[in-house]
Amino acid sequence: MTTSRKRSRPAQLHPGLRRRRTLRIMAKSGLGQDPQSTAAATVLKRAVELDSESRYPQALVCYQEGIDLLLQVLKGTKDNTKRCNLREKISKYMDRAENIKKYLDQEKEDGKYHKQIKIEENATGFSYESLFREYLNETVTEVWIEDPYIRHTHQGIEQAQQSRGLQEIEESLRSHGVLLEVQYSSSIHDREIRFNNGWMIKIGRGLDYFKKPQSRFSLGYCDFDLRPCHETTVDIFHKKHTKNI
Repeated sequence: MTTSRKRSRPAQLHPGLRRRRTLRIMAKSGLGQDPQSTAAATVLKRAVELDSESRYPQALVCYQEGIDLLLQVLKGTKDNTKRCNLREKISKYMDRAENIKKYLDQEKEDGKYHKQIKIEENATGFSYESLFREYLNETVTEVWIEDPYIRHTHQGIEQAQQSRGLQEIEESLRSHGVLLEVQYSSSIHDREIRFNNGWMIKIGRGLDYFKKPQSRFSLGYCDFDLRPCHETTVDIFHKKHTKNI
């Protein structure tokens, strides 16, 4: 996963100084001598690397995971000196994560947030759930999808068959309290998904970025995380407001 552009670091974060300090503390405290500590050190090292590359969204995730692992190490530590060192370390990582979170929240507020994911040819692990889950929460009540080629499958279908399929989806969604409205356009070219909580996702290939499964019994036929993908790029933005189609 890569970000689309380098962002200038906000001066108030002072990331370089704090990264060096936290790495020294890790060495002094002896992290890495048991599996849980090793896992924490590995995740936090990755967080620091991502941080140094200004890949703040990914760095924040790693910081949060590393902090959770350190908290588990703290629970199992009896020595008071080690517990004190761990608390200090956790506090410093939490401060860094909080600064990054504030920075990203401000970017979202300003409508400047942009994250890019590159899906390589034959890559797996990129189901719709994996891509969209982070941006779907209880505040989402409407989703708009624009896709000029949503009618096509790997075999190709006629428009009448497409209409029947969409009608079946509409009826199924209605039974779960979800209203599906379908509009056709002869001039649509963009491919994007918008949520009314401000998130916008653009996929280069649209929703059809999965390869055809080898058979009905092959891995990936039902679980899209296991299905190979075509190469494409996913751009994720956050805007204060989204427009209606």
